[in-house]
Amino acid sequence: MTNFSRRGLLKSGAAMGVLAATGLPVAAQAKRGGTLRLGLAGANTSDSWDGRTHSDSYMIMCAHGAVFDCLTEVGADGALKGELAESWEASADAKTWTFNLRQGVTFHNGKAFGADDVIESLNMHTAEGAKSAAKPIVGSITEMKKLSDHQIEFTLAAGNADFPFLLSDYHILMYPAGMTEEAIAQGIGTGMYKVDAFDPGVRTVMSRVDSHYKDGSAGWFDSIEVIAINDSSARMNALMTGQVDAVNRVDTKIEALLNANPNVNIFEVTGNQHYTFPMLTNVDPYTNVKVRKALKHAINRQEMVDKVLLGHGAIGNDHPIGPANQYYAADLPQNDYDPDLAKSLLKEAGMEGLTIDLSASDAAFSGAVDASQLYQASAKAAGININVVQEPADGYWSNVWLKKPWCACYWSGRATEDWMFSTAYELGVPWNDTSWDNARFQELLLSARAELDSDKRREQYTEMQALMSAEGGTVIPMYANYVDAASSKLTNSGTIGNVFQMDSSRLMERWWFA
Repeated sequence: MTNFSRRGLLKSGAAMGVLAATGLPVAAQAKRGGTLRLGLAGANTSDSWDGRTHSDSYMIMCAHGAVFDCLTEVGADGALKGELAESWEASADAKTWTFNLRQGVTFHNGKAFGADDVIESLNMHTAEGAKSAAKPIVGSITEMKKLSDHQIEFTLAAGNADFPFLLSDYHILMYPAGMTEEAIAQGIGTGMYKVDAFDPGVRTVMSRVDSHYKDGSAGWFDSIEVIAINDSSARMNALMTGQVDAVNRVDTKIEALLNANPNVNIFEVTGNQHYTFPMLTNVDPYTNVKVRKALKHAINRQEMVDKVLLGHGAIGNDHPIGPANQYYAADLPQNDYDPDLAKSLLKEAGMEGLTIDLSASDAAFSGAVDASQLYQASAKAAGININVVQEPADGYWSNVWLKKPWCACYWSGRATEDWMFSTAYELGVPWNDTSWDNARFQELLLSARAELDSDKRREQYTEMQALMSAEGGTVIPMYANYVDAASSKLTNSGTIGNVFQMDSSRLMERWWFA
């Protein structure tokens, strides 16, 4: 098996620097026991165990991080490792991949795991009418051939050196063949924890599976209770009063208060998470590239980093590739706050005194409403009137995102450039939240994916970032650090993953009581 990694994907040195700064204890050896209680944002009453629909932290953590498994997993150190796949190998052109599956694994209902489960689980994402964000990944597979009960050969439409990384996507969960509907209804996976109770948008209770294939390497709690606490103040209070053992999305406005509590430790990592304001470029006035450029120069990015993130992040440049990606183009010209330029661009577009709605809710990201109001204030100097529409938190992702012409959003980023671009910016994919149609960008997307020469790939991804920054339909003002917090009773290996929040959404498996 090839050992894949990505520059900056939270190497241990960076992680230890964070741990040392926050005082989080590093245990020499994990031990089993106790009930973990989590207070998480990102829950909705429409939540289910259908991985194709997962879009926010609550279900990502409960499913991908506890109840279900994927074929591969990005480790806390950023290296790719096998989960339900033990090993894999590729042809010279990276078009054909052979995966060897783990043997002796069973689902929570007792069914043995094998190749048939993989094939059916993947086909779910391309089934007629399926609305899965992983459709671009699975859609690239032209053939899945069962070589044996525990070996599968995948043939891709084009070479893709990142293919094993893509199979760690939190949407691509493994379900028992012939029992998919039952597994979705009841939460039947191969993960370390089985579902005891599930009240969507409210609470989930899980218990540890005995004789699991990860015994000795993960899954230290006897049971887990996950409580939906979307309100930031209530979530922070629950941690400080000991009602829960860990929370996500720390409200950095009360960071000092949390730091003053000896029973609480903040843990923070820098990854590719970015906060965005996507506009549907097939809806006026966002069809006009000069309007899009004007909006990019009407936002004060540093003010947002200072006032919304309170310094816990860095300014963005209107493309989704972050500082933890291998081909991050740090030297592109920066889209600076320039109200005079924005005003001039609107005049050229014949849209002086533009008035537009911006839909926002803190469900999009912590501080999204405040960020939208800051945007509103900075845009006034450019003669742009932004009407901030505060949307309900519940149902934001189903009723606002992808539906309203301009809204607040966040992306966790992805471990590879192609993964990020193909998930959110390839034409026709379910989660393309701008509908931006640029022929050169789409051409580069396909050629870079199949390119094996690293230098050529860097050139192509740099051009893609430049195109998005200049002409794309997303305003990306800032990269946000993952800032979470836990009781001082909890500890971990000393390296915290940064692909997603909460140790790459794997805290339930990777942490334990000290």
